[in-house]
Amino acid sequence: RVRETVREIIDKVRTEGEAGVRYYSGKFDNWSPKSFRVSADEMKAVKSQLSSAMVADIDFCQAQIRNFAAEQMKRLVGFEIETVPGVFLGQKVIPVASSGAYVPGGRYPMLASAHMTVITPKVAGVKRVVACSPPVKGQGMYPATLYSMLAAGADEIYCMGGVQALAAMAYGMEGLVPVDFVVGAGNKYVAEAKRQLFGDVGIDLLAGPTEILVIADRSADPRILAADILGQAEHDPNSRQCLISLSKPIAEATMQEIDRQLLTLPTRDVAGASWRDYGEVAVTDTPEEAVALSDAWAPEHLEVQTENWRFYLERCRNYGSMFCGEETTVSYGDKTIGTNHVLPTMRAAR
Repeated sequence: RVRETVREIIDKVRTEGEAGVRYYSGKFDNWSPKSFRVSADEMKAVKSQLSSAMVADIDFCQAQIRNFAAEQMKRLVGFEIETVPGVFLGQKVIPVASSGAYVPGGRYPMLASAHMTVITPKVAGVKRVVACSPPVKGQGMYPATLYSMLAAGADEIYCMGGVQALAAMAYGMEGLVPVDFVVGAGNKYVAEAKRQLFGDVGIDLLAGPTEILVIADRSADPRILAADILGQAEHDPNSRQCLISLSKPIAEATMQEIDRQLLTLPTRDVAGASWRDYGEVAVTDTPEEAVALSDAWAPEHLEVQTENWRFYLERCRNYGSMFCGEETTVSYGDKTIGTNHVLPTMRAAR
């Protein structure tokens, strides 16, 4: 069903351009502006709509992400070698000419994705970066998301979301020249759109819906385990979560704590559905068994809350990002410390 819905949207945008985008934008987001491109006046005014604390937070996060991306670039180097006499082989690192950054925001504003998907290509030397994010239902883009795109260095910004935004970046529409590469995370429709667009345009990877796996032992705090699991479950009703515990009492206490926290969690409608339909709990006898199960699950986010987390850092192979120790939670580490949060899901981390 998802495949067919995505195919219909892509086909309409590819053949009709802006009219196709406008049709689905009105249908899904109650949004049909005179122009989908954010105007210079809107960009100029957006910073004044934010608190100084919000601006400072965004600027801090972007500095960390820009710095880490720069360190990654230093390690992507060109070279030339003579493999046998007279035979020269080499590697050149050439930036993509143009990229499109998709910043999700249909359910909640995900402004951190603007840092990840605009700053990274800019550091890599991409000359033209187009950024898209959906409107807050019928009201235009969330101001902090727009400021994040601007501060990150986006060259063109469009207020449109979902499959229609990805298709518009891939095939173009009135005023929007197609890009060569699209990046970003999103829900199951966004992930499927990237899968179908691949070939006509480059993609980074299939990223979404989000998922978390936590490895815990008897030293872990069930309240923190529950909060971290729900912190990912609340993103999307299709998010996946798994707890691997070396202690059955900790596993049972965490399940009870999740039920308790759901009673007052503002996002319980989404988080509760996600936990009910996609939550898993496993108890293992040994750390080695926990590693094997984690690698088979291949999570986007892997948290390790054990007495000896370095054991897992040295042995786990299949994950997008690993967060080591009780104080290293996905909800902060995935957004502010500098590493990129557009990561493989659906076991693609293998």
